[in-house]
Amino acid sequence: MDLSFFIKGLIFGFSIAAPVGPIGILCIRRSLTSGWTAGLLTGMGAATADAIYGCVAGFGLAGITGFVVGQQAWIQLSGGLFLCWLGIRIFLSRTDERLPATTPGNAAMDYLSALFLTLTNPMTILSFAAVFAGMGLSSVDAGHAAAGWLVAGVFSGSMAWWIILSSASSLFNTRMNTKTMRWINRICGAVITAFGLVVVIG
Repeated sequence: MDLSFFIKGLIFGFSIAAPVGPIGILCIRRSLTSGWTAGLLTGMGAATADAIYGCVAGFGLAGITGFVVGQQAWIQLSGGLFLCWLGIRIFLSRTDERLPATTPGNAAMDYLSALFLTLTNPMTILSFAAVFAGMGLSSVDAGHAAAGWLVAGVFSGSMAWWIILSSASSLFNTRMNTKTMRWINRICGAVITAFGLVVVIG
């Protein structure tokens, strides 16, 4: 087993997760208002989606890739509308009480919402396909073992970033008062809604 594929996947997974986008904003907001677990579950949903797209690209599932790219407009539209809904919901959310992310309903929502939003970016699969081919995964000798190591690395690298981000953000959780939480909800809600509008209009 060549651990170099795992290391390459680790670096790629970390680098693809690190740029701050709507999922990053969502992770920070949930870590600040609901604690580390909420932020981590959000990141785990995104990392799972990265691993799914990594599997599709790494194991040469061309049929799925073609379908996703072919339905790109509808997939992006649904993701953009969901972002708008989520952003407005956060903007208008109450700040007089905190909702712990450890309850089953909230935990599932934290995870599944990030999973769905990340999967609704079809261009991600093309990025994986291009990078994986550049790593030599397209060669006959690479095989499924190398693909498996790459996908494991991608998931681990992505999770490493989300652990760092949620841990750093949750450090300020105990310092949140009602006024601060209100402004966090408004800013995060507005930014996430703006991301959604860009996707819908674009």
